[in-house]
Amino acid sequence: MSILICYYSRFGNTELLARQIARGVESIAGQTALLRTVPAVSTGFDEPPSPVPESGPPYATYDELAAADGVILGSPTRFGAMAAPLKYFLDGTSGLWAQGALVGKPAAVFTSTQSMHGGHEATLLSLMTPLLHHGMVMVGVPYSEKALAETTGGGAPYGAGTLHRTPPKLSPEESQIAHALGARVATIALKLKST
Repeated sequence: MSILICYYSRFGNTELLARQIARGVESIAGQTALLRTVPAVSTGFDEPPSPVPESGPPYATYDELAAADGVILGSPTRFGAMAAPLKYFLDGTSGLWAQGALVGKPAAVFTSTQSMHGGHEATLLSLMTPLLHHGMVMVGVPYSEKALAETTGGGAPYGAGTLHRTPPKLSPEESQIAHALGARVATIALKLKST
């Protein structure tokens, strides 16, 4: 079974969070994390400048999205919403929506923000909207996860998060929340698949 972790990261903070979520996914026996990114967008072209990124994981495909047993989306916060590259990728999923390809699969979200009050919860909610339209089962972080009540950085019941740091670094609580979210999605994917 595989969980697709699809994200956009410009400075590496969101990517670091994605990698910790992947560790959480793979802490569950029988689960594999599939790390993927999306290309930057700009006016003047519809295709990525190169078919493969210069560094990091490959670009996500719609076939991988459809084949995954669960999906975890991540984006930096842009004025309380997801960044344009991830939105552009999601806007291309109408064919999957028409087929019901993602219905009933677990999904979760994560974000990075410049500051504590930089709109991280609004971004997490904006990331959920297309997943709910696809009929996915949203997975959050319950308060039984001790780090959620202790974090002074990112993380919320809606999903994992981190504050922007240079160089990128997760606090212990942010790391625990991200790991727990990945493990939770992986566990729920196994339960849903077995029913």
